[in-house]
Amino acid sequence: MMDKIQNITQEAAGFNASAVSSFFELMKPRVMSLVIFTGFAGMYLAPGDFHPVLAVISLIAIASGAGASGAINQWYDRDIDEIMLRTRNRPIPSGRVQPAEALGFGVTISVLSVLILSLSANLLAGGLLAFTIVFYGLIYTVWLKRSTAQNIVIGGAAGALPPLIGWVTVTGGVGIEPIILFGLIFFWTPPHFWALALVKNEDYKNANIPMLPVVYGAQETRRQIVIYSAIMVLVSFLPTLIGMSNFLYFGIAFVGGLIFLALAVQLARKPNDGRAIGLFKYSIAYLFILFVALICDHAILG
Repeated sequence: MMDKIQNITQEAAGFNASAVSSFFELMKPRVMSLVIFTGFAGMYLAPGDFHPVLAVISLIAIASGAGASGAINQWYDRDIDEIMLRTRNRPIPSGRVQPAEALGFGVTISVLSVLILSLSANLLAGGLLAFTIVFYGLIYTVWLKRSTAQNIVIGGAAGALPPLIGWVTVTGGVGIEPIILFGLIFFWTPPHFWALALVKNEDYKNANIPMLPVVYGAQETRRQIVIYSAIMVLVSFLPTLIGMSNFLYFGIAFVGGLIFLALAVQLARKPNDGRAIGLFKYSIAYLFILFVALICDHAILG
């Protein structure tokens, strides 16, 4: 009898752990890690004081809001997620989470995160988070993603907002500095995502998603990657030009940007999947290094 009870308890514990893991996966943890980091950078670089406890609560709220919009995204995209090799093992198409559960989870966390941020920081920060959730969960997911090859360009605004929201949590207002941080991520998103889309082109074609390589071809996509990479590198110099950062950040941004641009040009001239994946992987490291450089520059040089 005791053995049966123990087995049931172990099975229940295993089920609960699996369920928690599946719901956490709905929130796209990799995206959340970027949101946490860039949101923290916005808070840290902002002028003024903010209570550490409220800062942590606000950062969790920002990350939770981003994760909630990811859950809503997966609820709506469950039909194409079943088709694409890259996404068919997500919680909904794999049967680990029911669609209604995912939607309820996403909406609940969205509302709670906006309320918590509004209370822990200010109403403007809460409003911007609400806009981010609606923009990604509805405007990008429902409309842009399936209707235009510019889906990533326009939709990238949602992923670029966390440092601006972080800044607003401290200052209660918007300035040129957080807009530059927003612009950096905004122009980084297309080359980052299109590099992967070049490799996963057949996946998007099978799912009938009008990604740039599907609609305009690989050559035009590679050309656009170079253009957006060049704009992004120029934007990365702006923090120093306006006095937001010093030579430490500028040196790292200069070298890192040249490497990014060189990889983009190399992909355009001698295209293959290996170079596309190489640019995709470097782009992730590049953005983290750039924001670390901003934080270190501010901490060391003021």
